[in-house]
This record gives sequence, structure tokens and C-alpha cells, in this order.
Amino acid sequence: MTGAIATKLLAIMLIVALGYAVGRLRWLGPPEAEPARVLSNAAFYIFAPALFFRTTARLDMASLPWPMIAAFFVPVVGLMLVNYGWQRWRRDERELPVAAPAVRAITVAFGNSVQIGIPLAAGIFGETGLGLHLALVSVHALILLLVATTLVELDLAHARAGGGSAHLGTMLLGTLRNTVIHPVVLPVLAGMAWQATGQALPGPVDEVLQVLGSAVVPLCLTLIGMSLAYMGLPRSLGGALGLTLLKLLVQPALVWGVAAGVFGLGGLPLQVVVVLAALPSGTNALMFAQRYRALEAETTAVNVISTLAFVATAPAWLALLASFNR
Repeated sequence: MTGAIATKLLAIMLIVALGYAVGRLRWLGPPEAEPARVLSNAAFYIFAPALFFRTTARLDMASLPWPMIAAFFVPVVGLMLVNYGWQRWRRDERELPVAAPAVRAITVAFGNSVQIGIPLAAGIFGETGLGLHLALVSVHALILLLVATTLVELDLAHARAGGGSAHLGTMLLGTLRNTVIHPVVLPVLAGMAWQATGQALPGPVDEVLQVLGSAVVPLCLTLIGMSLAYMGLPRSLGGALGLTLLKLLVQPALVWGVAAGVFGLGGLPLQVVVVLAALPSGTNALMFAQRYRALEAETTAVNVISTLAFVATAPAWLALLASFNR
């Protein structure tokens, strides 16, 4: 692993450690005041929507490498849905929150594609590889959070309906409304509508959105540390370790198999999609967990453990890819 990537990992862990210190020293108040949740709501309702709207509004759909995008997202979303279905089937016997299956699904699927992924792609694959990585990153959050939001809102609507099918129409309408009028989905739809006009964002508006969106990454990293300080690790690390293994080992292997065997990817595009799949869990997963008040301690643990374990798994995947392309 290059020095630049190691430095980036160290910076991430130091920001998490700063958040932990903020929580332990109660600089923002006691746990009862829920300062971490206040900051999480600020990220979810103010900063992340600005980032999603600006990203979508500036996205050039025609220039995206759609075959490569499909080669990545088909297996990732497939694993996400399988994981969700398995968790949903087992949820009742473990008395987990309604949102738990969707939270675990997004925790496995969503990688740290910006803070770690961008320097990794630049350092390993150069400018061409970084361009391919950024093309995937441009729709990464949009696709995965849209799927996760739909799943969790469907589960919540089903729970509100008492688990029956008598109010199926009402349940589906409620799911559709809550999915569309949502701090993740609505900015994406609005950004797509703006992009369809072919007009650039006005300079002052673009500047405001850029400043707001730039707060998402440091805020979410700080929240990981604060959540760890307030809630600690879960009583059992079995769930967190299992999700970490899925994220760092199973998902990249699945993406490799599908991208090469089904979509015929090879060379640099194949390396880029596999490395993106092998990244540790991203901070948006914790933001999602805090939004729905489900498995926050476990998601925090996955973020920390997968980032630390990535120091060992990243060189292994890079070595395998190098030997495969000789």
C-alpha cells in the first residue's frame, strides 16, 4: 500500500478518534441530549441533500460508462437484496428493529468510495483509473441509498399496517410518498430534473451547494467516533464481524466473478470495479442507521473494524488482480 493511501487511512482514523474524544469529554453535551443525533440530522437534512442535488445536477449521463456501471452495481445490489432478504427472514426471531434488514444491507453494500477510494484509485491506477472510479462514484450513493430507502420505507409501511395485506394499496402509496419525499431521494430527483434542462447551476448557487456538501465527509467521520463514545461496541461483535467479512471479502469476489464472467470486463476496468467493491464500509451507512434508529452501535463497529482490516485486505486484492492480469 502506498504512503499516500496509508496517510489517508491514518487521517480518517484520527478524525474518528477526535469524534471519540468529543463524545467521551462531553464537549457537545451528555448522551441524554443526543448531540450525535442532532449532528446526524444536520448531515441528513442539510449537508447530504446539498451534495446529492449538486452531484446529480452536474452529472453528464451520456458520458458515463454504462456497461462498467452495470458490471459493478448488478452484483452489489444483488448481494444487497440477498442480505436484506436473509436479515428480514431472521429479524423476528432476534427481535431487531424494523429498519434493521435495510441498515445491514446498506452497511455491506456502501463502500468508502471518496475518502479512501479516490486516493487509492489515483495512487494505484493513475489518471485513467481515477476517471473510471469517479464515474462509478458519481452514481454510487444515488443508486445504493435509493434502493435502501425504498426497502426500509416499505418495511416501515408494512409495520404501520400491522403486517397484514388488507391495506396493501395504502401501504404502497405511503411507501411511495415517503420514498420520494425523502432527504436522500428528493434532492436526487430534483437534480435530475435540473440536469434535464441542460442549464448549468448559477455560480452563487453552485458555490453554496459545494460548501454545504463538503461538510458531509468530516461530519460523518466525527459522528463515527462520537457514536462509539456514546454507545460503545455492541455486546456481541458477531454481527459486525460477519458484515465486515461480507464487505471486504464476499462482495469484491462476487463483483470480480460477475464483471469478468458475465459482462466480460478485463484489464483496468475490471481492477477498478473490484477495488471499489473491496473498500471498507462508508460513513453514509451510519448516517442511514441513525436516521432510522436501528443498529447504530453495530454499524459504527463495522465502519471502524472494516477500515482497520482494509489495511490487510487491500494489498491482498491488489496482488490477486496483478497476478490475474499478467
